Amino acid sequence: MATTKTKTRQTAEERREAIADIAYEEFALRGLHGTPTSDIAKKAGISHAYLFRLFPTKSDLAVAVVERANQRIYDAFATAAAAAGPSGEDKLHAMGMAYSELLEDRELLLVQMHSHAAAAEDDAVREAARKGFERLVELVERESGADAVEVGRFFATGMLMNVMAALDAGKSGAHWADVLTNYCKSEDLP
Repeated sequence: MATTKTKTRQTAEERREAIADIAYEEFALRGLHGTPTSDIAKKAGISHAYLFRLFPTKSDLAVAVVERANQRIYDAFATAAAAAGPSGEDKLHAMGMAYSELLEDRELLLVQMHSHAAAAEDDAVREAARKGFERLVELVERESGADAVEVGRFFATGMLMNVMAALDAGKSGAHWADVLTNYCKSEDLP
């Protein structure tokens, strides 16, 4: 007797998640403005019109991508802080090391870089990026107990780490790159 395969349909929420995954990859490669939504729809195997039923605007899709990237960072910080608690390791340093590991994922780095550029021009993306930073700052303050200067230094170092990772500066062998790379790796840093 022959068996027939039944195709299960995805719910709209499952489809939204799949599309956000594809958009995450595409926005990492080409940025918000350089990625046609028609390419995302094609990769998802859906019509362009259906993509816009799930995400009414390209900004809505970009916000989903920004939120996804911010959540990855938040989860990494929360996990690192929780793991550092019992071991006595400084939580701020543990979160910094977790971020350093995240930057090995070039896709996440590129999504962040492109989302910051898009935030300069798009109100919805800007608001999503602001909310992401708000959540991260609250988490870092709560978990580390650090004061405003230390928290500011933590995030400033993270931004420098982004730039250094984007430039692949560690591989350049240039003096300026060594100075800044060593700063980012300093044990004295949070």
